[in-house]
Amino acid sequence: MLLGGCDLLKQFTQLQPPGPDQPLVVGMVADPVFQQFAPDTEGMDGFSRDLIKLFAEELGVELKPVVAPDYPALLDLLRAGKIHMAASLPFRSHDPAVIYSPPLLESRQVIVHHASSRPISGLDKLAGREIALISGAPQIAVLRSLQLDPPPVIVERGGSDELALLADVARRRHELVATDELHFEIAANAHPDIEVALALPDKLYCGWGFPASNGDLLLRATHFIEAIKADGTLRHLNDRYFGYLKRMDNRDVEVFLEHVRDRLPRYRSSFQEAQEITGLDWRLLASLAYQESKWDPLATSPTGVRGMMMITEETADRLGVKNRLDPHESIQAGARYLSYLMDELPDKVEQPDRIWLALAAYNLGMGHLNGGRRFADGLNKDPNLWVDMKEVLPLLAQPEYYERLKSGRARGGEAVIMVENIRNYYDMLARFESPRHSPLQTGLAMQ
Repeated sequence: MLLGGCDLLKQFTQLQPPGPDQPLVVGMVADPVFQQFAPDTEGMDGFSRDLIKLFAEELGVELKPVVAPDYPALLDLLRAGKIHMAASLPFRSHDPAVIYSPPLLESRQVIVHHASSRPISGLDKLAGREIALISGAPQIAVLRSLQLDPPPVIVERGGSDELALLADVARRRHELVATDELHFEIAANAHPDIEVALALPDKLYCGWGFPASNGDLLLRATHFIEAIKADGTLRHLNDRYFGYLKRMDNRDVEVFLEHVRDRLPRYRSSFQEAQEITGLDWRLLASLAYQESKWDPLATSPTGVRGMMMITEETADRLGVKNRLDPHESIQAGARYLSYLMDELPDKVEQPDRIWLALAAYNLGMGHLNGGRRFADGLNKDPNLWVDMKEVLPLLAQPEYYERLKSGRARGGEAVIMVENIRNYYDMLARFESPRHSPLQTGLAMQ
């Protein structure tokens, strides 16, 4: 349950150090960039939750997440010793009561406005302008440090997350919003009519915050963060949750959202029926279909693949497809084929990498994907991780690699772009379309 700051402070007593009888209590803000699902459910997923789970496992203790409504409430909990640490906390140099881990994320700080607004030529043009941001946002200190005359009018929005605030820019409820580039990029996937007006000084660094009196836990966290940076775990999580960004321009997003409104309703039930058969999230299947055909059931490529899911004639025969141009039949076949490709991957390939590698095989064929996976070891890459394989697959177009493959040359770079586009489409659909639960649901989350 999401509680206000005062309620949270009353709920918790002073904590003992984490141990066998004391879980690691970690505070987080209700931010959909770092937490993709409802904060009061055990199924919550996201960058912050994954990291603190790993840290708790490293300490050998249970984990107890606490979700605060905003940064001021989170900092109150930390200063009062009601939580052991705060996750995904922007660094603030002016607070002697809080000490910080090494950074886990960094991002530019920016001012965002509607794309139709007049350009802002420099920071001095912010003087006297109203700028909205979430309560306790780190950009408040940056704006005040500009020493503009008159100073910007800072409007703090409580009870709101940054994506909702940026949506209000698209709806013209706010003229200017201060945020960071990571939040902007995710919001722009749903609202292509917002843009960065200008960058603010200094990057934003996020990490874990600890009470100044808890240097021992900070030391253990520092060693943990150094280890996950060294072994690639942090890089893998960054790619899992944020690696698909910057793949589409505003026009691509606009066209996709138009098609969500005018094309998707005709085929939604077919995608949902395909989920019932395969257990694959119908929004993932719809994202694959959009990448393949823009939801055009009559689509045909120069190489002879046809239909909504662009099935080859050979694959259609194998799956018993009678008419590749029938949208319902094509969707069923594409879903079954993707499920088959997932099953073909070794057991040690875990989610979500399993689905991303299967999507690459949907484009390349399993033979080419396996060829790329064999090259990975010699390149010091992990063949079971998409973050590594998306660097390996483009090499399949180079003679020194494809000449060693029975399957020959492959446009592996195109497969990477395809998968990253699907991740973008899924991210957008997941924000507008509800999930559908079914007995075979795989539990797959794209982010």
